[in-house]
Amino acid sequence: MSQGYRLTASTGIHKGDREYQQDQVVLLSHARVNGCVLAVVADGMGGRSGGRKASDQVMLSARQLFERFAPENDSPHELLQQLLKEAHLVIKLTAISAEQEPHSTVAAFLILPNGECHWIHAGDSRIYHFHGDRLIKRTMDHSYVQALVDRGELTEEEASHHPQSNILLGCLGTESDPPMAYHVIDQVKPGDSLMACSDGVWHYFTNAELGSVLAGLSPREATEFLIDKARSRARGGGDNLSLVVVRIEPLVGTPGAIRR
Repeated sequence: MSQGYRLTASTGIHKGDREYQQDQVVLLSHARVNGCVLAVVADGMGGRSGGRKASDQVMLSARQLFERFAPENDSPHELLQQLLKEAHLVIKLTAISAEQEPHSTVAAFLILPNGECHWIHAGDSRIYHFHGDRLIKRTMDHSYVQALVDRGELTEEEASHHPQSNILLGCLGTESDPPMAYHVIDQVKPGDSLMACSDGVWHYFTNAELGSVLAGLSPREATEFLIDKARSRARGGGDNLSLVVVRIEPLVGTPGAIRR
């Protein structure tokens, strides 16, 4: 890509209307390579300590693997797969010595200095790719209602209000290996936005609403707005909320910009 760009980003997290926080979110900038960032959202499940231990393990695995990652030589696909595999194994081992049954979703995307973006997810935490306010692609949940939508038995609107919308078909920490849905964006472009978020966020918005917010507000403003609006729409019954937003913007000589 001949046109330069910069990345602007923000993370947001709130315990919502729950008594405790089981979500975790992180946005990591590579210590040695400019323009390389990793964003991860994990929604833990399994009681107060169980769910938090699970999502914390996802964060720990992400930090350790990304610290060793060499963008010029290592495979981004293998990095993301290893993140899920390592966290899954340790979460399973944690369950052996704990009364809880810890589990976690994962939604992670990696932007490389050459403009590629790789993502992976397991469970119902999502990743969205917008250009302006137009949805390009989003992840498909590993959930019961998504299976019904895929079979044509439910619409997207019906699925969002289905009483069994919280039933997952795959995540980290289960007896079986987690699903690993993988996608590559060949080249991010100025005007693109990427968002990873837990179901406590996306459950309350249409794709069109998310696109409008991400196109019209800065990443920091967007994270604050989406958390506030989701809490309002939940009317006292909302889940934990976590999200990370990264926007690709034209390079206009801003000091400290991430260039390629």
